[in-house]
This record gives sequence, structure tokens and C-alpha cells, in this order.
Amino acid sequence: MIRTAALVAIAAGAAAAVSGCAVSVPKGITPVSGFDAKRYMGTWYELARIDHRFEKGLSETSAHYNLNADGSVTVINRGYNAAKQKWRESEGKARFLGEPDVAALKVSFFGPFYGGYNVVALDDDYQTALVVGGSLDYFWLLSRSKRISERKFRKLLETAQAMGVDLSRVVVVAQ
Repeated sequence: MIRTAALVAIAAGAAAAVSGCAVSVPKGITPVSGFDAKRYMGTWYELARIDHRFEKGLSETSAHYNLNADGSVTVINRGYNAAKQKWRESEGKARFLGEPDVAALKVSFFGPFYGGYNVVALDDDYQTALVVGGSLDYFWLLSRSKRISERKFRKLLETAQAMGVDLSRVVVVAQ
């Protein structure tokens, strides 16, 4: 998931930073508590997102997260641009906004500019996750696998919609 999101809200990071917005959790949204960062690390595939310029036209997007000794997270987002027939990759760093057992982070791919990365839904097995940025304009549906059942996919989108995500803006990502 290129310029995503972790953590994926890269998009949110850049946009929020450039616009001068403070990094925060959107009003009415509660990040996952009891979060285990070690279990979240590894590769996640982006199955759906709200499109933004930094991801527009990218398919096969993924994010790889690695927990560093200082508690920060290295984020590597990757996606394929079919029009240019080449892969794009971006590396960033995420830090927790508070305690590491609450999935509210800030992510930067551009120096001192950070955006929000909030895991707002996560299954018990750490196989699927919903992530929003500093606002509900930034949304990602992530999975450990490139495909999930249609029923599970719809259920996750219903959960996102109940949180206020505008599903008319959500695109399905080809994996």
C-alpha cells in the first residue's frame, strides 16, 4: 500500500503536514486499544482505499512495517504504476502518539511533516485492519492476504461506513 498507510496514513501524513493540520485522531473515532505492535509488523496488502494523488493509479499496493529498537516503526509502501510500467516505493517512519498499546500513530515520509495513522478496526488474528488518517478523508482496508472473502470485505466496509467513511469515494485495489 504505497504511501499508506501504519503506518499507512502516509497520505494523511503528507497532506496534514503540508496543510498545517496537527496530527490527531479524527473526532468520534477510537483507535484500537490493547494493540500489539509486534503482531502488526510485517506485510499488509491494500484491498481498498480512498484515492489520493500519491496513490492514484497504483495497483498491487502493500505496506511493510518493521518495529525498531526505539519503538518507532519503519514503513515501506510499494505499488505498481501500470501507466509507467514501474514500481514505486516510499520509506517512512511512524511513532505512537501516546502509549504503544493504542493504535494511534503519526507517520512521516517527508522529513518533519507527519500525518495521522489510526488503526480503527483489527481482527483478533491481526489478519485484517481498517486504518484512517488524521481525517476520514484518508482510509485504507488492509489484509495480510491479497484476497479475502466477499462477505468479509463487505462487512469491513460496513464497519468503515458506520464510522463515517464515505464509501462512494472508496476504490477497490487490484492485487
